[in-house]
Amino acid sequence: MTRHVGFRRLCLSIVILAGSSVALGAGLPSGEGREAVEVQCSVCHPVSRISQSLGYSREGWLELMGTMVDLSSDPARRGAIADYLAEHFPPNERRAPTLLEGDTDISFHEWVVPTHGQRSRDPAEAPDGGIWWAGQWGNLVGRIDPMSGEMREYPLPPGSMPHSVTLDRDGGVWFTGNKNGTLGRLDPASGDIEVVDMPDPSVRDPHTAVFDDDGLLWFTAQHANRVGRLDPQTGEVELVAMPTTGARPYGIKMDAEGTPWVACNGSNCLVRVDPDTMALTEIELPHQATTVRRLDIADDGMIWYVNSGRGRLGRYDPRSGEVQEWPSPSGEKSHPYAIAVLDGVVWYNESGMRPDALVRFDPATETFQSWAIPSGGIYAGIVRHMRPTRNGDLLIHQSATNRIIRVEINR
Repeated sequence: MTRHVGFRRLCLSIVILAGSSVALGAGLPSGEGREAVEVQCSVCHPVSRISQSLGYSREGWLELMGTMVDLSSDPARRGAIADYLAEHFPPNERRAPTLLEGDTDISFHEWVVPTHGQRSRDPAEAPDGGIWWAGQWGNLVGRIDPMSGEMREYPLPPGSMPHSVTLDRDGGVWFTGNKNGTLGRLDPASGDIEVVDMPDPSVRDPHTAVFDDDGLLWFTAQHANRVGRLDPQTGEVELVAMPTTGARPYGIKMDAEGTPWVACNGSNCLVRVDPDTMALTEIELPHQATTVRRLDIADDGMIWYVNSGRGRLGRYDPRSGEVQEWPSPSGEKSHPYAIAVLDGVVWYNESGMRPDALVRFDPATETFQSWAIPSGGIYAGIVRHMRPTRNGDLLIHQSATNRIIRVEINR
């Protein structure tokens, strides 16, 4: 059952983008199987993603395709697509990461979620140990029992397209309705969903959310350029505009004093939010090309951030105002994305690389170590958010291959 709180009815809105096969397949080389690739591979993403990939053998392309769509009923079509892709897009190293060795030992535990092509993302651990994720393109949220491997998916109101999940203290699972301007709460026990609509219909894209100690839910709306606050008890939503046009607020975290901090994905800034008045204070970061996908806050109060635009890891000291940055191992085009600080050590990923690399940075020694993030037998997809588990491991994902991954850190 879905209960709506707010000003609009939710409705199913499916938009089909049509175009000629020439437009869909622009840039694809001629050859047998091209037409099948143009039609099939443009259903969910631009075909330009193919040329930007790592490239695979025929077996690798078949494995990757199998995470997106089930073509088992049409083996001839599936084979034609795999043959074409293997011939024209074989393995390459154009975007290979620079992987650095070190003393830390980790292992990856992967779960493949049930619904094909859902782009699973943003896993979070519940107090009972269950792992929740958002299946954005599948319009669902799901739960993994890590002990048994059992999974359950919960369909969401039409058009929600959840970007992230956040867990409240009462066991509720909140999701950001990134395409229909909503915040929603799933009760896992009953399956009931409550939906809160944005008071401003132009705010269509709630993005990332975090709770404060008072139970208020703070969130960003990237393209609407707003930061918001929801009181779950009343359903009241308050919104404030970012100081800089096009700042595109993305990641959001709470510091130890209960102050929200926001990352600017469209400008060279961090933003501190007054938790009482919602007044925004912008901190300008060096260099105009700086953009920040996400941030995290260390136990000592330092604000760590990924400089996605310049391929760097940054640290802001809110007491002194000092900013320091370190070049990421794979360089200026590595596009660092997700970030988490565990026991004083910074973890993040280089999403511009293929394979996506998980990076560890020790501030005490200013040294890096990195690993290729697996996706079964292939390397595909990127980590867009990472969060710690209660025992000090990491939860990440590979959205392109429908994988939720626990990074087990051997200490």
